[in-house]
Amino acid sequence: MRSWDEPKKRKARVEIIPMIDVMMFLLVFFVLISLNVIPALGLKTHLPTASSSQDLKPQNKAVITIGLNDALQVDGVDTKIGELPARLNLARKNGEKLNVIVNSDRGVEVQRLVEVMDTLKHNGFESISIATRKP
Repeated sequence: MRSWDEPKKRKARVEIIPMIDVMMFLLVFFVLISLNVIPALGLKTHLPTASSSQDLKPQNKAVITIGLNDALQVDGVDTKIGELPARLNLARKNGEKLNVIVNSDRGVEVQRLVEVMDTLKHNGFESISIATRKP
């Protein structure tokens, strides 16, 4: 009787290095996408520059974003200029002083900015800051 040498069957191996590479790529893509999605939640603005810019960290604040084409948002919610005082009064906590930060695109007409600030002043909002960035 003749016996043929049967080749030994190799056990299947799971290669782990390519899986690590794939996981690293997924992690990098997740980080890059999450960093780019966060600023896209509101109106996109190009802030004006000022050499005297300061970091503001008020406790009780509301951010008004004035965009091009008469776009206006309060804390990311589209608002008309007539509804501005009512929405800001809702943001006040127990009658505390509300710090209003105006985030205006550099292409917005000065008249539009003055109109928003005038509306705020007439409705009792005294702490108003204009967001800028350092050059």
